[in-house]
Amino acid sequence: TSFGGSTSRIGEVGDTEISMDRYARSLQQEVRNLSQQTGQNITMADARQMGIDQIVLQRLIATAALEDEADELGLSVGDTEVAESIRQIPAFQGANGEFDPEAYRFALGQSGLTVTEFESQLRDETARSILQGAVIAGIQPPDAFVDRLYQYARETRDLTLVRFEAGDTSDPLPEPSEDDLQTYYEANQDAYTLPRRKQITYAWATPEAMADEVEVGEDAVRALYDERSAQYNQPERRLVERLVFADEAAAQEALDALESGETSFDELVDQRGLATSDVDLGEVTPNDLGAASDAVFSLDEPGIAGPAPTPLGPALFRVNAILSAQETPFEEVEAELRDEAALSASRRALEAQIDPAEDLLASGATLEELAQETPFEIGETTWFPGEASEDGAAIDAYDTFREAALQAEPGDFPTVAQLSDGGLFALRVDEVLEPSLQPFDEVQEQVLQDWQTAARRDRLVEQAESALDELQGSAAVSLGSLGGEVSRRNNLTRDTVIETAPETLIETAFDLDEGAAAVVPTPDGAILVRVDDVTVPEATEGADARAGLRQAVGQGIAQDMTSAFTSAIEAQKGISLNQSAVNAVLSQFN
Repeated sequence: TSFGGSTSRIGEVGDTEISMDRYARSLQQEVRNLSQQTGQNITMADARQMGIDQIVLQRLIATAALEDEADELGLSVGDTEVAESIRQIPAFQGANGEFDPEAYRFALGQSGLTVTEFESQLRDETARSILQGAVIAGIQPPDAFVDRLYQYARETRDLTLVRFEAGDTSDPLPEPSEDDLQTYYEANQDAYTLPRRKQITYAWATPEAMADEVEVGEDAVRALYDERSAQYNQPERRLVERLVFADEAAAQEALDALESGETSFDELVDQRGLATSDVDLGEVTPNDLGAASDAVFSLDEPGIAGPAPTPLGPALFRVNAILSAQETPFEEVEAELRDEAALSASRRALEAQIDPAEDLLASGATLEELAQETPFEIGETTWFPGEASEDGAAIDAYDTFREAALQAEPGDFPTVAQLSDGGLFALRVDEVLEPSLQPFDEVQEQVLQDWQTAARRDRLVEQAESALDELQGSAAVSLGSLGGEVSRRNNLTRDTVIETAPETLIETAFDLDEGAAAVVPTPDGAILVRVDDVTVPEATEGADARAGLRQAVGQGIAQDMTSAFTSAIEAQKGISLNQSAVNAVLSQFN
């Protein structure tokens, strides 16, 4: 077999075998898919840590159970159906869109399958699909179930919110004792625990660092200036809008109406059913307007020009602004262009350093030795997944470095990689620092700030709860007299997100009856929420939405039924696994 020895299968369900090759291919495909989805290189060790090997194994067991049941029931498809299915697969088609035998054999060879193996699998999959279709055929969720879900999803609330925030209390906070702070610190240790970090040594070279060492000739700077001539030397330009008419008479009539004050240019645009963006030409030069340029550029100030000829017909032009010609002498931008040329040259020089640096590392040189013999500079940082390292090293601003630091572990061989700006780096993980609680003395100032925030929030929550008691005690209480900022939000559904409120506010509101109220704590205060109105839609409303909901519910039921059916036949037929063969497959990827 592909894995050597006398064993060719990892197990069987009933009389249907699960081959080692099939398990290996499925596992490889799942890891490739996961790598594409996450944009990271997922190793087999990573996949096993995430349980991917077991997921794939259970999926193959379920597939084998269904195939065995289909075989036992005598379900099968003929050669004609298999051939038609093969013709429809795009990977097996040539440039003309027709089935190509060579493409067929090549694609199968790339997948490690023979024609016989693939066609046998396809025949089994088709039979299995027939069986699964029979299990779930005709599933229709009950109307009462769909109606209740629809009403639940479309139910709305009208709410009154009373916010209690930091500015709503003027009483100063008491000064906390050291015992108060120590107690808060011990109760919130997660907030003061450093994450898993890596002590990293890196060598890097940047274009900026090399720019001073690169000589840039006068000719190169002049050439760059010439390339940018359109940027530095611009003719007179105008910001213009154009409205085209069917003929000269219609354009002249519109101009007369504009000059008499009967209408405006914007009204003419609206009458044509156009938006401003439809007539806006933006910034134009005389060359952009052709025959209409004389009329437009003869204006000494913003206004209306035309009628003037255009390829689309006679048009009126509104000139909104006049931009003077611009000329920037070489001497004014020489220093800027020289710096840019130096950076470009240093990037090219750095590219030439890649092979020598890789050769040095491959020969056993350390990063420190690399920095001694090349333009690379040595540095250290304590890094953890986040926006920046613990000590704010400049290199951790680069995504490429952060990705490499995330993947690297102690003992890994340093390799040269390129940064987004053309710089180069290599790194080494010297030590992994496990999560650790920072000593109280080092974070005492932060603990004090956090304690004050929590004490202020608790005081505001108490104020909100007092307001709730007052509101519930008398129907005559005005919401405006409760001390907070009052606002109203109407027609809110269960999936509404209120940006300035915690997610629990909507959950709380939908747990309340009409007229009821409650207090919801926020990170820096509290919100008193009262339900003013509850609207439950009629079950007969929203035919399209109910149809979509019925389909989704039906699919969910079908998945549950398929899962239950598969589990039942697995139990009935029995599962036999060869763990040694499973381990043999997994060992191939280590």
